[in-house]
Amino acid sequence: MDFKKHLETAWHTTLEYVVSLVILTFVMFAVSFVTLGILAPVTLAGYTQSLLLLLRTGREPRVQDLFSQMRLFLPLLLFGVLSFIAVTVGFLLVFLPGILVVLALFFCCFYMIPLMTDRRMGLVEAIKKSYAMAMSGNKLEHVVAVIIFTALTALGGTIAVGSLFTQPLATLFFLSIYEEKTAGSDKQGPAAKWPPPPPKQGS
Repeated sequence: MDFKKHLETAWHTTLEYVVSLVILTFVMFAVSFVTLGILAPVTLAGYTQSLLLLLRTGREPRVQDLFSQMRLFLPLLLFGVLSFIAVTVGFLLVFLPGILVVLALFFCCFYMIPLMTDRRMGLVEAIKKSYAMAMSGNKLEHVVAVIIFTALTALGGTIAVGSLFTQPLATLFFLSIYEEKTAGSDKQGPAAKWPPPPPKQGS
């Protein structure tokens, strides 16, 4: 996987549409804050799909795009609540299990949201497909992609209003990889089944 190419794609696209992307990102953060996080998952879905269309067709992001995926409100809210509970319980169990839960969610569900918005998959189907994409090809590349995405996102938090620039940059980087992975998986078929099959008896 050519990470330099994906980073350059994200960088140039962010610079070209920086005003629209900053406005879109600010509104998404504001809506999430005002609604106490209730609309955060579904506006993130709309945000993701808007940036995916930008990558594919050059369509400029619009604020109304944030509310274009309201059909996913309940499943994404449910996923968010269950993930929060799992992470909280993990951290209560001497911290380390919480870290493991977070890492597992990032690894297995990395592509879940664009699969739900772009391919219109249901929640469970999208998680299965995301896991299959993560397990296909070089797994270390997937780990590196997650680390770069996380680093770009975290970098914005260290600078005042930095997230308004780094969030779209990280998302475009991630979506550029998503485009490559879905193109490959569509040709080859799923490379991994989810959940994994149980071990054979006597092995």
